[in-house]
Amino acid sequence: MSQQTAGEWKNWAGNVTSEPRHVAHPETVGALVHEITTASQAGRRVKTVGSGHSFTEIAATDGVQISLDQLAGITDVDYDTGLVTVLGGTSLAELNVCLAAHGLSLENMGDIDRQTITGAISTGTHGTGAKFGGLATQVRGLTMITAAGSQLRCSGAENPDLFMAARVGLGALGVITEVTLQCVPTFRLQAVEGPARLENVLDGFEDMITENDHVEFSWFPHTDRTHTKRNNQVRHDHVDQRLPRWRYLLDDELLSNGLFEGINRLGRLHPSLIPRINQLSARALSPREFTDVSYAVFTSPRRVRFKESEYALPRAAIAPVLRALRSWIDDHDERICFPVQVRVAAPDDIWLSTAYQRETGYIAVHHYFKVDHRRYFAAFESIVAEHQGRPHWGKMHTLEADQLRRLYPRFDQFVRIRDRLDPGHTFDNAYLCRVLGS
Repeated sequence: MSQQTAGEWKNWAGNVTSEPRHVAHPETVGALVHEITTASQAGRRVKTVGSGHSFTEIAATDGVQISLDQLAGITDVDYDTGLVTVLGGTSLAELNVCLAAHGLSLENMGDIDRQTITGAISTGTHGTGAKFGGLATQVRGLTMITAAGSQLRCSGAENPDLFMAARVGLGALGVITEVTLQCVPTFRLQAVEGPARLENVLDGFEDMITENDHVEFSWFPHTDRTHTKRNNQVRHDHVDQRLPRWRYLLDDELLSNGLFEGINRLGRLHPSLIPRINQLSARALSPREFTDVSYAVFTSPRRVRFKESEYALPRAAIAPVLRALRSWIDDHDERICFPVQVRVAAPDDIWLSTAYQRETGYIAVHHYFKVDHRRYFAAFESIVAEHQGRPHWGKMHTLEADQLRRLYPRFDQFVRIRDRLDPGHTFDNAYLCRVLGS
C-alpha cells in the first residue's frame, strides 16, 4: 500500500513522493464531482490515487489528490450473464473475496492483488496466458467523471471510442467511479512449479504456453536456472491437493519474503556474494504441485520492496531479449539479486494496451528498492528498444510521447479524446505530460 504522512505521499516502493495541496476521500459520487469541479475551476491539477503500487509518477501530484477508498464494493451482480459492477476504489483482494461469495471469479489476473480495480485497469495490469488478455479486457463498461463534472458511461455499444481509450486510460480522461466486469463461475487451478535450465525453457517455451493455460517463469541472473509455473484449470470432480500450511509458510512467507529480504540486504552490502546467493536461491525453491481456488493460485504475497521495469514485446522476441540481457549482465560488473520475470498475453484491441494487436511476451526486471537501478534498467531498455518494446504504464521507463507514438497506432486518437474531455488538462501531471505530450 502507498504511504501517507502529513503533506507527503509515497508510493509502495518509496521511489516516488509528492506533496498534494489537498487530499480528499469522497464518500459519494456527488462529493467526488464537487472535488473535481472545484479544483478544475481553480486551475488545480487532480490525480486519483489507488494503492500506490505503480513504480512511475503516474499518481503523483502537487494539486488535489483523490482517493476512492470510500467508494468500494460490488453494486450489482447479474448471475445470468456474469456481469458484475464494482465501485472504483475496490481492491483486487477485496473483489476476489466478494466475487467468490457470489460463486464468481475473474478469468485471469496478475500475481499481486493490492491494487484497486481502477488503478489496475488504467495502467494495463495483466496476468499470464497466451489465450488471456490483461485485466482491462474483462471490462464490459465503465462510468467516469470528467473535468467538467459530467458523468459519462461507455461500453462497446455506448461511446465505443471512449471505451477503447478509457479501459487503459492512464488516469488522463477522468475519474472512473464504476467498472462492469465480465466474470466467470468460480474455478480451481492446478499449479505445477519447479526448476528448469534457462536454455531448455527458452527452446520449449512455445510448446509450454500452448499446452498450458497460464505459464510464467523467473530466471535467476548469474545462473542458468529458472523457476517455472504452470497453472491449469481443473474439472469440478478433480481431487483437491491443497498446499499444506507448513509448505506455504516455508515457500511463500519464509523463503520468498522473510529470507529474501535478508538476502537483498546482504547483497546490497556485499554485491560480490550475489552470484552465489542466486545459485542457492534457485535451488531453495523445490518443485511443488497443488490445487486451489483460482485467485489463491494467481496471487502471492509480495512484501519485499523493489523497483521494477517491464516491457511488452512481440512474443517471438522473448528468447533473444533474455539472451542479450544475460550477455550484458555477464559482461558488466552489475550484480542482480532479483529474478527476471517472464509472462505472456493474448492480443487485444484496447488503444493503449501493451498487448494491442500482437501476441505479447512480457519481461520484467527488478532491483531491491535501496539499490541504484539506473544502469541495469537503462541496459534493459536499450535491448528491448530493438524489438518494439512497449513499457508497462505503471512501471519504470524513460520513453516520451514521440517514442510512444511510434509504438501505438491509435496514440493520436487517444490524445484527441483526452483533449476533448479535458481541454484544460486537469488530470495531468509530470508523468502524463512526458508520455502523452503537454
